[in-house]
Amino acid sequence: MGADELLLVGVVIALGLCGVLVPGVPGSWLVWAAVLWWALKDPRPVAWGVLVGATVVLFLSQVVRWVLPPRRLRASGATPRMGVYAGAGALLGFVLVPVFGAVPGFMAGIYLHERLRLGGHGEAMASLRTVLRAGGSSVLAELFTCLLIMGAWVGAVFWG
Repeated sequence: MGADELLLVGVVIALGLCGVLVPGVPGSWLVWAAVLWWALKDPRPVAWGVLVGATVVLFLSQVVRWVLPPRRLRASGATPRMGVYAGAGALLGFVLVPVFGAVPGFMAGIYLHERLRLGGHGEAMASLRTVLRAGGSSVLAELFTCLLIMGAWVGAVFWG
C-alpha cells in the first residue's frame, strides 16, 4: 500500500474520530471501515490482526454503550465547542500518557471549557458531572475505543 493510500486511510480514521463527537455521525464505523480498507489492500497478518482486534473492541464498545445511559447531551448544556475541547483533550491525553491518558484528557477538556465559560472551579466541576451523567460517558467509551483502534493501526503501519 502506497503512502497516498495510507494517508487517505489516516484521514478517514481522523474523520471517524471527529464523527464520534458529533451526534448522529457513525464515527466508530468510519474508523472500522478505514481499518477494513487498509487490511484488504495490505493483506499481511498484522493487518488482519489489527482488523480482528478492532472488530472485537468495537463490538465490546457497542455493548458498553448500550448499558450506559443514552445520549442526552443537549439537555445538559453540552455544546459543539465543548465536544471540540473534550476531543482535543482526549487526543492530547492519549498521546501524552499512551492509552490511559484519553479518559482524564477528555474530562480535562470538558472542565477547561466549562471553567472558561462559567469562570469558577465549583461551577465547572458541577457541569462536568452533569455532562458525564447525561451521556458523556457513552461518548467517552466510543472515543476511547476509536483511539485504541487508531493507535493499533498507527503501530502496525510504522512498526508492523
